[in-house]
Amino acid sequence: MILLAGEDVSDPRIDADRARARIGVAFQHYNLSPHLTVLDNVTLAARLVHRMPRADPERRAFELLDSIGLAGHARACPDRLSGGRQQRVAIVRAIAASPELLLLDEVTSALDPELVGEVLELVSSPAESGTNIVMAAHEMAFARDVADRVVFLDGGRIIEEAPAAEFLSAPREERTREFLARFLPRG
Repeated sequence: MILLAGEDVSDPRIDADRARARIGVAFQHYNLSPHLTVLDNVTLAARLVHRMPRADPERRAFELLDSIGLAGHARACPDRLSGGRQQRVAIVRAIAASPELLLLDEVTSALDPELVGEVLELVSSPAESGTNIVMAAHEMAFARDVADRVVFLDGGRIIEEAPAAEFLSAPREERTREFLARFLPRG
């Protein structure tokens, strides 16, 4: 059972399209439509799924793209952008329609270290507004600052789950301690 705001979205009897419309997704490998411009990639869900008039999602898209320095690339096709820029466009696309749930898969993996902070700030904004976020990441500093709970997976199994502060400061499992030692130097 998967509950989203109290509704079982895994129930085969529900309207799957309506459930999907409540979820934003940013994949590790972007999954941008190469035949659409950046602007069209970002606004597509708002226009087609949410049936918003073009002006509203475009205004939001430009605000979000501007916040990460990509407004000047709005009319470009994604294949004209670097991997890091494509990843940032994918994140903007995921959050543009203000989803209730945001699923993020290693969204910082293609970014150079200078851009990681910018992207994590972009992702923090929906979290602060009440959007639930499930994020696969190795960014433990981000987890410390933003996450409510951390689930550590290894080999497809849950090794440990705890509130973020507890997970990071007092992990129970040896495997968790080994992992954190690589990402959060103790000092």
